[in-house]
Amino acid sequence: MRIKKFLIWVFVIAALLALRAGDCASRQAEKGESDLYGQMQIFSDAVALIHANYVDEVEPKKLIYGAMGGMLSALDPYSQFMDPDTYKEMKVETSGKFGGLGIVISLRDNLLTVISPIDGTPAHEAGLKAGDKIVKIDDEATRGITLIDAVKKLRGEPGTSVALVVLREKEKKLLNFTIKRDIIKITSVKEARIIDGEIGYIKLVEFQENTKKEMDDALREIEAKGMKSLILDLRNNPGGLLDSALEIADKFLPAGAVIVSTKGRGQERATEFRSSRKDGYRNYPLLVMVNDGSASASEIVAGAVQDNNRGLILGVRTFGKGSVQTVVPLADGSALRITTAKYYTPSGRSIINDGIEPDIAVEEKEYATSAERTAEDIFVDLEKGDIGKATEPDKTPYDHQLSTAVSVIKGIAAYKNKGIDGQD
Repeated sequence: MRIKKFLIWVFVIAALLALRAGDCASRQAEKGESDLYGQMQIFSDAVALIHANYVDEVEPKKLIYGAMGGMLSALDPYSQFMDPDTYKEMKVETSGKFGGLGIVISLRDNLLTVISPIDGTPAHEAGLKAGDKIVKIDDEATRGITLIDAVKKLRGEPGTSVALVVLREKEKKLLNFTIKRDIIKITSVKEARIIDGEIGYIKLVEFQENTKKEMDDALREIEAKGMKSLILDLRNNPGGLLDSALEIADKFLPAGAVIVSTKGRGQERATEFRSSRKDGYRNYPLLVMVNDGSASASEIVAGAVQDNNRGLILGVRTFGKGSVQTVVPLADGSALRITTAKYYTPSGRSIINDGIEPDIAVEEKEYATSAERTAEDIFVDLEKGDIGKATEPDKTPYDHQLSTAVSVIKGIAAYKNKGIDGQD
């Protein structure tokens, strides 16, 4: 009798799921719907058999959660089933405060891959880099691991440590890290300052609910100091909220300009998102910095600037995370994150895998060479009494990309001042 009741319960769930699927796919052929119902029958049979015959008694919820987790993970690296606890963590994360190491991860070629270490977090301070493959977590191999399981292993109580073994393909070696967990509090704008008197610099580390306000405050601050051009640094920015990306791009594009479009299954036309500013836009020279840790919302902003000829993109090719995930809450507090569409830049380019190719390719360098250091740099070191630093310039921390960006935007500003404006 107990098994019979359970079977009835499984069939009710199967019917509800099938009805929802049928509503979403009402335009599909009857053959496709028939196939779906047939497969649902196989699913319900399998669940009932496991429940009745598995060596240990298993709660129905565990079976259903496990089935949904496997179903979503089989689709792509970004679709996932979130149990109530995981869903709560996700909502906390988008608000800008959560516990862990401070890395955004994904599955690429079935390997647990770092999309980006978030600036100022334990992962960033320890030296993790975009593209690193995490092959072990606390001596457990990550082959076959799901994103949910990986997140659960990486997160923990602040003050506790996690050991990672990382494959860094560019250097062709395995690296060991022991990183202490912390409460990750992220402000979207990490840095806002003036360079060389008139060049504004803003470091944006993630797109969150509060990004627009922080960006507005930062722009007002440096504009008041006489800023005449802007470098927007999106390096190692893993993305975040689409609405936030639209709000940031909107500040620099004329009204009506396409920011991004999305296209999902069954859409005859792409859904376009356009700039809606009616009070004018900031039209000073703009340069956006990106690297292989720039993903998702960062790629949307960079693609919008590039395709609208609004500014230049400098750095290295971005990560290539160009799909839209929709979060659908379920009745018991769990949720589904489903890939429902793909992002396209204003010119129609898909971001997935290919990413955004910069207009000016500049590789990252951690240290200056003797040729790149100026006499002023060396004299400053000598005045500080740091003779070793002055005589060993190859060990001096040096942001080669930012230095190049400053030179480029100076050139843009010079052309603009002479009336040679290459921007639309």
